[in-house]
Order: sequence, then C-alpha cells, then structure tokens
Amino acid sequence: MAESSPETVFDVIGEDGLTRLVRGFYEHVPGDEILGPMYPPSDLAAAERRLREFLIYRFGGPDRYIVERGPPRLRVRHAPFVIHQAARDRWFQLMNASLDSAGFAPEIVAALRAFFAETATFLINSDG
Repeated sequence: MAESSPETVFDVIGEDGLTRLVRGFYEHVPGDEILGPMYPPSDLAAAERRLREFLIYRFGGPDRYIVERGPPRLRVRHAPFVIHQAARDRWFQLMNASLDSAGFAPEIVAALRAFFAETATFLINSDG
C-alpha cells in the first residue's frame, strides 16, 4: 500500500486562507511608519498579489508565482529596500498579528510563524 504524503499548509488552509492572511497583513502596511514608506500606494495591490502568490507556491499550491516571476530570489528582489532589524521586526509583528486573527489551527500558525521569522531575518541587508 502506498504511503500518503503529508498535507501541506496549502492543503489545509487553501488559497482562501493565504489570501486572508496576506490581506490582513497589508491592511496595516500603508499607515505604518516603518513599512509604509517601502510600499508606494501605486504598487500596494501588486505587492499584496506577489506575496500571496509566493506563499501559495511556497506552501504547496499552484506555481503561478514561478511561471510569472521565475525563481523567488528573495534577497535579490528585496535588495533595493533598506531592511534593518527594526524593519524586519515590524514586518514580523504585522504578519504575526495577521496570523493571530486568521483563525488557523495551531500547527499551521507554528509552521507559518517559523517560516516568516527565518525569512524575515534572512532578508536583513542593513545595519542602520
């Protein structure tokens, strides 16, 4: 008998769950004194779509992100932005608030939180 593969985050929360998570995050970005200036209002909807599509791909969903944008190359894509510890911490704080309000099962929250913590730290590119 074939072993069934474990469920992915995408299998459990689906596109709707990741959409809700990313929307919750971006609701707080425009007025944020640290992150707001990094997101021009004219690009906010596109930034939300890019993050949503990346997370859908990363957590087991369709590969639309890869088809549209190619490999993630997160450090290269974020290089134009000054990402210091305070920016990393604020991004993580806002994402955590969105996670807390998303209503996901604890194991999903833990998996996403671990990924976000590691990735946000990885993207720091400035001491300032």
